Amino acid sequence: MPTDSSSGTLPAREHLPADDAGTPVLDIVIPVYNEEKDLGPCVLRLHEHLTRTFPYAFSITIADNASTDTTPRVAARLAAELPGVGTFRLEQKGRGRALRTVWSASRAPVLAYMDVDLSTDLNALLPLVAPLISGHSDLAIGSRLTRSSRVVRGAKREFISRTYNLILRGSLQARFSDAQCGFKAIRRDVAQVLLPLVEDTGWFFDTEMLVLAERAGLRIHEVPVDWVDDPDSTVHIVRTATDDLKGVWRVGKALATGSLPLDRLTRPFGDDPRDREIQDVPRGLARQLVGFCVVGGLSTLFYLLLYSAFRQFCGSQSANALALLVSAVANTAANRRLTFGVRGRGGAVRHQAQGLVVFAIGLALTSGSLAALNAASSSPAHSTELAVLIAANLAATVLRFLLFRAWVFPDRQGSYDAHDAHDSYGAYGPYGAHWGDSAVPLQPVRPRHTDPREAR
Repeated sequence: MPTDSSSGTLPAREHLPADDAGTPVLDIVIPVYNEEKDLGPCVLRLHEHLTRTFPYAFSITIADNASTDTTPRVAARLAAELPGVGTFRLEQKGRGRALRTVWSASRAPVLAYMDVDLSTDLNALLPLVAPLISGHSDLAIGSRLTRSSRVVRGAKREFISRTYNLILRGSLQARFSDAQCGFKAIRRDVAQVLLPLVEDTGWFFDTEMLVLAERAGLRIHEVPVDWVDDPDSTVHIVRTATDDLKGVWRVGKALATGSLPLDRLTRPFGDDPRDREIQDVPRGLARQLVGFCVVGGLSTLFYLLLYSAFRQFCGSQSANALALLVSAVANTAANRRLTFGVRGRGGAVRHQAQGLVVFAIGLALTSGSLAALNAASSSPAHSTELAVLIAANLAATVLRFLLFRAWVFPDRQGSYDAHDAHDSYGAYGPYGAHWGDSAVPLQPVRPRHTDPREAR
């Protein structure tokens, strides 16, 4: 798993300027392997559609994944006949390898790809890339699983697709709806930073790219598509599914251990210049407050469940102390990672010690509340105990957040730098969080169009 941690926060998104000089705004990659029959009709249809409907200059790049049939000759002929069409020859297979190679060399500010079978209706192409051109989004994907999508395919592929996306939601907490649709786009400035973090070179490339982008807080735009299954698809379903599951495990492990420098992909708070001119507001405060409140609510429920369980065999004070302690241990990693964005194991001893102090303060507040209740009533009802604990926990939560932000995880430079992000470790009470290649060119692009293969 790549772990390059060089700094490089992404700039604010900007609307791409109108440019009539002929430089392609969009570069569409078509990865192919032994597609001598489908390649010609695909490129001709796509080229005609773009010429007729797309309002910006474009280029089409055929990425040949070590084909052994006449695909290279077909690609060279298309590049010679159609303006704006070029080819890449890779001597190794892998869709992810092809996309990484061509996208990394392209000069177009918006990069896209689609499958050679053109299963997706091309009318969705402009809605796919428009949010990237306008600066609204970082990535865009076509989705076959939204309610407004219209899809024609067999029950087997439908079941596999939905099952896979459910696995992603359950294991990697993915929120995008369709990881496998061969219809995606990304801004080049994002690709330059994101692609070096993506390890897979095959079919899992898409999923890994989307998961990392989402975890880094990048904006992913989804477009409902009309999609017709290709019955002659050469994708090996069982082998692809096995590789995908291995990829899910690898990425999940990397995210859990904090070995990925996702801080390199952060955007400024708000892309409107007026947002960046706000004064006297600590950076990251809004995001931290939202995350802290959401996971804090879940953690309070967890604590109350533990308290109710422990109360069955011990007194209220003991049950409260045990519930607080277990909750604190269970929630340490979640608050550290989700609320304050700290990864790595550095500083663990110091932060654990500070977390114990925060835990003790929460224990004193809740225990003191219970003591006052017992002094006022010799046999308070269980519901009354819970109500008192909820009120005490709310007060403890506010104090806990302030201590975390100002003492345990102080923001000395307005935001964590690369060292802090990887070398800090947090500990806190239960109410702050829930655990919760090279390439060999075959045919250059026609001179009046910019060659997307030229290195930047």
